[in-house]
Amino acid sequence: MATTSSTTEQTQQHRDEGVEEDRSMSRSDSRSIFDASGSGDDSLDGLPSHAPRCPLTPSLSPRKRTTSQSKTEPPLLRTNKRTIYTAGRPPWYNVTGTTFKEAFVIGLCGGSASGKTTVANKIIEALDVPWVVLLSMDSFYKVLNKEEQELAAKNEYNFDHPDAFDFELLVTVIRKLKKGKSVKVPVYDFTSHCRRKEWKTVYGANVVIFEGILAFANKELLKLLDMKVFVDTDSDIRLVRRLKRDISERGRDISGVIKQYNKFVKPAFEQYIEPTVQVADIVVPRGGENFVALDLIVQHVHSQLEKRKLRWDISALASAHQGQPLPKTLSVMESTPQVRGMHTIIRNKETNRDEFIFYSKRLMRLLIEHALSFLPLKPVSVETPQGGTYEGKRLSGKRITGVSILRAGETMEQALMAVCKDIRLGKILIQTNHDTGEPELHYLRLPKDMSEDYVILMDSTVSTGAAALMAVRVLLDHDVPEDKIFLLSLLMAEMGVHSVAYAFPKVRIITTAVDKGVNDQFHIIPGIGNFGDRYFGTDAPSDWYESDEGMDY
Repeated sequence: MATTSSTTEQTQQHRDEGVEEDRSMSRSDSRSIFDASGSGDDSLDGLPSHAPRCPLTPSLSPRKRTTSQSKTEPPLLRTNKRTIYTAGRPPWYNVTGTTFKEAFVIGLCGGSASGKTTVANKIIEALDVPWVVLLSMDSFYKVLNKEEQELAAKNEYNFDHPDAFDFELLVTVIRKLKKGKSVKVPVYDFTSHCRRKEWKTVYGANVVIFEGILAFANKELLKLLDMKVFVDTDSDIRLVRRLKRDISERGRDISGVIKQYNKFVKPAFEQYIEPTVQVADIVVPRGGENFVALDLIVQHVHSQLEKRKLRWDISALASAHQGQPLPKTLSVMESTPQVRGMHTIIRNKETNRDEFIFYSKRLMRLLIEHALSFLPLKPVSVETPQGGTYEGKRLSGKRITGVSILRAGETMEQALMAVCKDIRLGKILIQTNHDTGEPELHYLRLPKDMSEDYVILMDSTVSTGAAALMAVRVLLDHDVPEDKIFLLSLLMAEMGVHSVAYAFPKVRIITTAVDKGVNDQFHIIPGIGNFGDRYFGTDAPSDWYESDEGMDY
């Protein structure tokens, strides 16, 4: 199960930047053990319905669960204090387009029903950070062959053995999450013992928490964990929890649960799980009720996050390229009398909404046509109805995909569809973090397999370039080559042009006009006003990156 970016989109591609591995927690005999008074009853039953459960071994009776919970988890975690968003991501790069420090990865290991997920959720709640990934080994069971499926059907297959897990895929996924990349996580079908066709999309975050019974069983996996926590719960307590759960939730009898436990669960714990306590940085007796240990974990993670803190510096964007010539990747549409006349109308504050929309659409259509002239074409011969041959041109590439930056960029979709027949469309929503002023990705819906597409990225206006930078980074995450991205905007500020061109020098920037100034509120001067408000006739929420216009810093 993976709880995070859960709108089923994206893939990957970031620029690597090293991060010092920090093991600053002092420990004796390779680990520290923390204890505190408590009830000792670290039950899983008290978790809310959305909370993920620990991976469990197969029961002797048919499973009620059919797929790994990565399929059904919502894109957020609700705690007692706040909501932890797990469907977005912060800007994992700076103004130059290169990546920041890697995410902090916590590994939670322990026997089945030891309370690992309870510990994970309490850590998430205490951390109070906005972007968290919770990943479980439950999603990484191997696809069984025919013989293994027959054993599983008779409850004779050992799902607690290391061979039951796809560690190669697991290591790849965590390595990418650690670098802030988006990944695809399998959805395991426990009925057919295979992976479903649809995989869940997961984004990187400030903190990645990975939990599983064999979380420490692979050397390559251990290298990726910044903190290793072993949840140590008495075997009798774990057995009682399994009995209670399997009897009440799965309709099994006591003898069947005990047989299952003795045949697979207990031997696997003693042979593969319990010995890995030696590699743990922290051992947490009694799981989620051990508040001393949990507090220490949270303090250490906070200290590491401070060292890796992301700061989106708008002032750096504003001053970095003053006085520089406009980049060669910029193409400004010729300012014909017709184009200048339309700009006069839409820039005029007295223009009513109907005329604003009409002339904006005309400009958008011209802009799209102008942008298409930069697509590579290959020669092609066709036969005319009269039997003659015409030497023409055809797109040299797989296809064109349009992506709009919500909400104002969405107004350009109609012009694109009018010019490009049957074009695929995607959408990206970027909002402002009021505490940091950083752009954050909150939603996206992108077509599948964009790696060979020419992508037209649409935004109505670009002032600082912050939203455009985030959007380009998202496309790169989906394996779209940088030189196949075309950023289209009706109006841009020089500052935004420089920011995008400096960070992504291969992106083609196309606009109808470039204004020189940006004021203290990062509005384009002379500008066009808040395009979205004027087009839709609304007052935009202050936390929307409204095409870089009216951003609330």
